[in-house]
Amino acid sequence: MFPRNLPPLVQNEQKTAFGAASPAEPETTPGLPPPSPWLLLLEARALAELAALALARRALDRGPRGDGHAVLLLPGLLSSDWSTAPLRSYLASLGYDAHGWGLGINRGPRSGLEQALLARIAALADSSGRKVTLIGTSLGGIYARQLAKARPDMVRAVVTLGSPFAQNPRATRAWRLYEYVSGLSIDARDDHLGGALDAPPPVPTTAIYSRSDGICAWQCCTERNGPRAENVRVFGSHLGLPHNPFVFHVVADRLAQREGQFRPFPEMTMVQMARRIAGRSDAGGASTPAVGMPALNLAPLVNTRRALQRRPMR
Repeated sequence: MFPRNLPPLVQNEQKTAFGAASPAEPETTPGLPPPSPWLLLLEARALAELAALALARRALDRGPRGDGHAVLLLPGLLSSDWSTAPLRSYLASLGYDAHGWGLGINRGPRSGLEQALLARIAALADSSGRKVTLIGTSLGGIYARQLAKARPDMVRAVVTLGSPFAQNPRATRAWRLYEYVSGLSIDARDDHLGGALDAPPPVPTTAIYSRSDGICAWQCCTERNGPRAENVRVFGSHLGLPHNPFVFHVVADRLAQREGQFRPFPEMTMVQMARRIAGRSDAGGASTPAVGMPALNLAPLVNTRRALQRRPMR
């Protein structure tokens, strides 16, 4: 039984779940703070999201088939290819040529990293004769955006997962850690390949974010409105985005678009998306009923969200 009467959790056009102005056109918030300590503590729910993925995986496997083009996945700060392994495995099962970045632990944009990533993209594009889609988690999403600005001739599309590329660079719980492990100042973040971080890439771009992110202020993870740029809101933790079943569904939908074409992801509630994943028809998004589809138990995510609705969020 799916819960009813929950506000939309996915949107990309002119309204948010709470009827405010769309984050597709974010306004700069001076002194924007990082997420509250309450949300930071709730990052432990990433384990529940991993459990939800295990329950939903068979249903997700019925997603749209891929066209075989190369997809490069970039990890977040102090993460490596192990963090993107679930999503790479899923995309490979759909028929994509999914790759990890192959550069070990992500310790920030140290000397030589940008050139190494450009060489990686060029090698994938040359071997397939096609453009490469870039998917990046948190800091990895910032890399993806900058690489797409530098070489749009080799990049097909960009998808970011909770990447803080806009607004106050200190509106994240990880900025001191970033400075410590990279040896770089957070204030010099625009002094790298691709220029200003908040400038949108010249390729189709999807920014996936969560308002209950406990690491990065969600406003920092949203893109400017544009003909080929969108924001897709899901419910989940920051650490759980790389294995969140709703993220998997959105990514599969975005990658299934033909090269050079772009259509916005449809607005829908979490319940409607869960039904869509399960292959059940729903007013929020048509789907084809699937024979033998396992029931999805997304109660861990729903229960956490109900708890959050009783707490103020920044």
